[in-house]
Amino acid sequence: MKIFEEQIEDFYFDYQIIYVYLQTYDTAESAPDESNSWVSLIWETARKKMTLGSQTEHLLVIDEIHKLEKWSDAVKREWDMDSFNGVNIKVIILGSSRLLIKDGLKESLAGRFELINMEHWSYSEMKEAFGLSLEQYIYFGGYPGGAELIKNESRWRKYIRDSIIEPAITKDVLQTKKIYKPALLRQLFDLGCAYSGELLSYNKVLGMLSDAGNATTLVSYVKVLDESRLLCTLQQYAKDTARKYKSTPKFQVYNTGLFSALAAGSFENTYLNSSKWGRFVESAVGAHLMNLADALDLKIYYWRHNDDEVDYIVERNDKLFAIEVKSGSKSTNKGLSEFSKLYKPTSAFIVGTGGIPLEDFLSSDLKGILSM
Repeated sequence: MKIFEEQIEDFYFDYQIIYVYLQTYDTAESAPDESNSWVSLIWETARKKMTLGSQTEHLLVIDEIHKLEKWSDAVKREWDMDSFNGVNIKVIILGSSRLLIKDGLKESLAGRFELINMEHWSYSEMKEAFGLSLEQYIYFGGYPGGAELIKNESRWRKYIRDSIIEPAITKDVLQTKKIYKPALLRQLFDLGCAYSGELLSYNKVLGMLSDAGNATTLVSYVKVLDESRLLCTLQQYAKDTARKYKSTPKFQVYNTGLFSALAAGSFENTYLNSSKWGRFVESAVGAHLMNLADALDLKIYYWRHNDDEVDYIVERNDKLFAIEVKSGSKSTNKGLSEFSKLYKPTSAFIVGTGGIPLEDFLSSDLKGILSM
């Protein structure tokens, strides 16, 4: 059984697989009520189609499954029945709410699923589908629904805030997690996006937010935002695990569209401001790394010692990579060389000016780059 976490429109099936296997598709939005009996009905329909067609296997796709109460109980029951009777129905379950899907999986489906995360759209996807330039992608990010609106920036910002951010927080987060201070979580999200690519201690965050409580609360809220693929924090790289978790966090958005939608200024003014643009470029590289982290089993950090720093440190298996991001105006410090002396990484390189071209890096699946 394979469980997908985003809407079916964001997932492209190979047309041959669709032709051979895809026999039954339905969405829980069409269910007459919120009971899980609807799942049993759809599943039995798939069995009948399989029998009538003398098929040895059958593909059942159920979309928006999270809209049903206790859907995982119904899926477990039907799946176990098929397993016992030797019925080979392949099941793909889709949902637009990442946390609601994950909560359902934890309840009763242990050992019965493979979770495949559909991450934010990449530069290559946005370029191919909507013709976005590299600079447009860095600023507006990977939200396909807003691509047609970027010529009207005020409308685009409103779309991202109303159609992306608000549903993600009010539906995905607040309906699935016990958040005792919703206003604080939203403040933390706004602040974290504004400081994407920068180090900001939780003590400073406490002083910048109202009714902030303590650092433990903030850490738990960042974890929820991370699970929602909105915002995360990176820890400083160190061989000592305790030192990693005691370090000052570096905030990182999963999509630079979140950074832009909540920031002041226009695309043109930001691009012409070398300091601001450098932060967007760094955040875009970080977002690309984070969106591939699960698929490639990456652990991502930053490194800093006195005035020396490296933007991203990546661990993959037993290999270590140091990545410094350089925009046109950003000078290179001694961070890469100092880090290399201390930790002897597999590779240390620059992305951007004087190094791997930014467009090449953001177009890459990183397998080749992180295997050298």
